[in-house]
Amino acid sequence: MQRYQPPMIALAVCLAALAGFVDALAYSSLGGFFASFMSGNTTRLGVAVAAAHYDEVRMAGALILSFVAGAMVATVISRRWPQHPQAAVMIAVTLLLAAAAMLARLYPGSQALLLLAVAMGAECGVGIGVTYMSWTLVRMGQTLAGTLMGDSDRWAWLRHLLLWLAFLLGAVTGGRCHGAFGAGALWLAAGAAGVIAIAVATIGGGPRKPGPWGPSTG
Repeated sequence: MQRYQPPMIALAVCLAALAGFVDALAYSSLGGFFASFMSGNTTRLGVAVAAAHYDEVRMAGALILSFVAGAMVATVISRRWPQHPQAAVMIAVTLLLAAAAMLARLYPGSQALLLLAVAMGAECGVGIGVTYMSWTLVRMGQTLAGTLMGDSDRWAWLRHLLLWLAFLLGAVTGGRCHGAFGAGALWLAAGAAGVIAIAVATIGGGPRKPGPWGPSTG
């Protein structure tokens, strides 16, 4: 199995923690909807349609469309700045989270929080699958099985465990910060994204390669 440099592993862990943080803020603010977990939002959409809860239908549908829009934004940015796509996308994520924080303060309501889904869709454009925890756990199970069967990289499963733990820690932190600061916690997310953007630019944001945890598929 290919070895990966510690800076890239650290970047993936930070991105996963940010995704968990933002997802917890969205979940706490939107009554059980998500910013990055589109499988959960799709389930909510289906149940809401079946129960004729049209407010929930609109919210779930808007979040899904916002996430898709974020992925589109990341693709456009990556093609516009092909030499530094990861850094450019993370700058966009930072600006989206900052815009959400500003709008949430000026115009309280769920509309501003749709930008969180746009930001998370864009974050997936960095090229490292960090919001798909189902896939991460599947990969952990696969690599654990490989370890038991004698694969040379005996500790590959630890990368997937670390990614899952980072997302979990981010969600715990996001939940606590939402309780303490309310919508103000969005500024913490924007600041963290800005730091990650600087780190990406520092370690190199060249053409994207498959991430250390496999393809970005849900």
